[in-house]
Amino acid sequence: MARKELAKAYEPWDVEEKWENHWEENKTFTPDPDDPGDPYSIVIPPPNVTGVLHMGHALNLTIMDILCRFNRQQGKNVLWIPGMDHAGIATQNVVERQLKEEGFSRHDLGREKFIERVWNWKEEKGGHILSQIRRIGASVDWTRECFTFDDQRAKAVREVFVKLFEDGLIYKGDYLINWCNRCHTALADDEVEHEDKPGALHHIKYPLADGSGHLVIATTRPETMLADTAVFVNPEDDRFNHLIGKKVILPLVGKELPIMGDTYVDMEFGTGCLKVTPGHDFNDWELGRKYDLEVISVLTEDGMINENAPEKYQGMSVLEARKAVMADLEAEGLVVEVVDHDHSVGVCYRCKSVIEPHVSTQWFVSMKPLAEKARAAIPAQTQIFPEHWTKTYYEWLDNIRDWCISRQIWWGHRIPAWTCEECGELTVSIDDPTECSSCGSKNIIQDEDVLDTWFSSALWPFSTMGWPDETAELAKYYPTSCLVTGFDILFFWVARMMMMGLHFKQEVPFDHVYIHALVRDEKGKKMSKSTGNVIDPLDMIEKYGADALRFTLASFAAMGRDIKLSEQRIEGYKHFMNKIWNATRFAMMNLPDEIPAVALDEAEGLANKWILHRLEEVKKTIVETTTEYRFNEIAQTLYKFIWSEFCDWYLEMIKPALYGEDEAAKAATQKVLWTVLSEIMVLLHPVTPFITQEIWSVLPRPAGDDRPEDLATLPFPEAREDCANPESVKEMELFMGVVSGIRNIRTELLIEPAKKLNVLIKTASDADKAVLEANMNLIQSLARVESVTIGPDVEAPKASGAAVVQGNEISVPLEGVVDFESELARLDKNLTKLEKTMVGVSKKLANPGFVNNAPEAVVAKEKEKLAEMEEEKTKLTQLKERLESVMG
Repeated sequence: MARKELAKAYEPWDVEEKWENHWEENKTFTPDPDDPGDPYSIVIPPPNVTGVLHMGHALNLTIMDILCRFNRQQGKNVLWIPGMDHAGIATQNVVERQLKEEGFSRHDLGREKFIERVWNWKEEKGGHILSQIRRIGASVDWTRECFTFDDQRAKAVREVFVKLFEDGLIYKGDYLINWCNRCHTALADDEVEHEDKPGALHHIKYPLADGSGHLVIATTRPETMLADTAVFVNPEDDRFNHLIGKKVILPLVGKELPIMGDTYVDMEFGTGCLKVTPGHDFNDWELGRKYDLEVISVLTEDGMINENAPEKYQGMSVLEARKAVMADLEAEGLVVEVVDHDHSVGVCYRCKSVIEPHVSTQWFVSMKPLAEKARAAIPAQTQIFPEHWTKTYYEWLDNIRDWCISRQIWWGHRIPAWTCEECGELTVSIDDPTECSSCGSKNIIQDEDVLDTWFSSALWPFSTMGWPDETAELAKYYPTSCLVTGFDILFFWVARMMMMGLHFKQEVPFDHVYIHALVRDEKGKKMSKSTGNVIDPLDMIEKYGADALRFTLASFAAMGRDIKLSEQRIEGYKHFMNKIWNATRFAMMNLPDEIPAVALDEAEGLANKWILHRLEEVKKTIVETTTEYRFNEIAQTLYKFIWSEFCDWYLEMIKPALYGEDEAAKAATQKVLWTVLSEIMVLLHPVTPFITQEIWSVLPRPAGDDRPEDLATLPFPEAREDCANPESVKEMELFMGVVSGIRNIRTELLIEPAKKLNVLIKTASDADKAVLEANMNLIQSLARVESVTIGPDVEAPKASGAAVVQGNEISVPLEGVVDFESELARLDKNLTKLEKTMVGVSKKLANPGFVNNAPEAVVAKEKEKLAEMEEEKTKLTQLKERLESVMG
């Protein structure tokens, strides 16, 4: 059989496609629940069916894939379930925009045809993100792909809704909810984003009904005064408490409102008097419920003034009404002042329209009973990493409000509740009923609303495993091992999954929650299309390969610290992939078709003993850092070991053995080289699966090595206690220090690389002398020197370059090597020229006319130029001083 070879250069694109297809076709990542191994399971945070892969997804997927591939190596039975979210509002908006371009609306189609249209869109264009997930190398089980709106998930949703309703935890009632006028639907609290916007506090007189004076009310929304039902003051406020029980006249409307007292009123804010509008403010709603106040709404679902307001304002928009109300108040002399006031405004998380509090009949989940268990479970049953997010989790649960779960759209799980047209009774059922459960009438109508998308997502950890059916997957893999997610959905999703898992499975849905940080641009700014600083992961994969992107993200994924990402960093790690590839090509040129059957302890020499010891240390570090979610340390450990130790030192040090005539030494070194390289592939595989798989598939093997070609199925390398050799590290540090010291002397004194040098080393101890003498030939070859003299009594001539390493004095005689007078003259000439240029730049920067009038980028460039010249001057001056000191 012909020996396999690596291509001259690493071209990731063909390699990635080949192994993506191989893994999927061979069902490499499709586990059997009956197979041996402790369970390890992860469910993918389901991306929206409308979504495209962004850098946050790429980080999330990289972290999850590292965990899954590593745990397979540990012998665990790993299940990673992929899927998508049906994304109710977002998906409906996409299809509605298409319909609008065609000249009609969803109402023209009707509900059934519209839903059919959305399904068609989903099949044709939705779900592109799944193919993008494949591109990054996610080792998910594609045979178990789920969708939050497929039949099995619909079955789970029905079961949960009905059970919560029967438990008294789902109810229907009038409530003040967040309403989006654009999307025409209710939103849960955590679907509302808050933005600070400029506004004004309008100070308005409310006349006392008895004619004895007035109260001044400060409000940011004067148009809602048309729906006021009371005025409140703090009973401890001596300015106003004597007025409690009296009445004011509501301006522009003319009706009387009671003056009431409650300590809720902030005496320091505004005027200390509060107008209460239960139909248009959440805090006012609570006061209204407490005191049984009338609830009036003056806005339609489109955000226009309705029939509950005086006729002249009806049909106006909110802003139009605000202007008209203030103009009328001004005309009546009731405006005291208007003061600028920035305040927080809620906007829809989808369309960014301003949210209006709106009184509506909606479906709610009673959250407090569920939240209590979810709070108690952390950290007792589930740990959050980093731990500081636990406090945020608690704060949200401690202040939780009932969850509005109904949405006034068509795409989604329709609420399984039917109202009888005859008796008005409600039937809530898992199966579609044919008659009223109360009176038996066939005249029943299903609720028009659908459930909040997050309702089905909250069931994801167990619905993806087949619940409510009792499946082998549930028995084996639930609860899941780790949830990897962003902090922005800690409330939307994580807390709700905790509640549902505990309520329906009596277990937490995951043992660990790892919350990754944000991926920002290189300056630490949030990526956004508007600022033009978005780095597209798919573009990066096309340019540099998936492995380079994955390794970059892992390298900067320090727990709790945002990632500052630049394309240059990804390009830099593409060079690392090339380094690995080229090192493997070198190794394969020097490895036989069949790896020698030599015991590792037969390998002599410092390089072999040291690299085997370091390999054992790296294996331990990888286990520790992965299990503790220190992903940046995984990458940094591998980078240092592969680039700095294996490539830069070990491969150079073993060349004499590989090229020499001592066949026993060559065979032993080949065995060590193959062992280290093959285990590097296994260690690196969870972070960079494609390049490692390709290399593993072509590496020669020892006789009898029948391990599979599929690296993803290989176990983690076993520890070799007999390879532990701490002494080799000390010896290697001395060796590297000496070689680096000689190289530095050559560099600092500008000695040409080809010029042969003689080196003198005055040793600090007999042990150091023995190490250096044993490796004298390697010092000569790696430092490119002609001779090395070693001993405790070595004396260096006066004109020598010098370095000290662990007390050992290194000297390089310079007579005949460096022409001191010519070199000093050259340095003086360069310094004079440089100083002259620096004077010109300094004068320019000292000129206010230039600094104030030139473009900012031009000024910055001049400053950068001056800084670079100052650095160059320092280096030239130091070199001159060094040469002068060597001359004596």
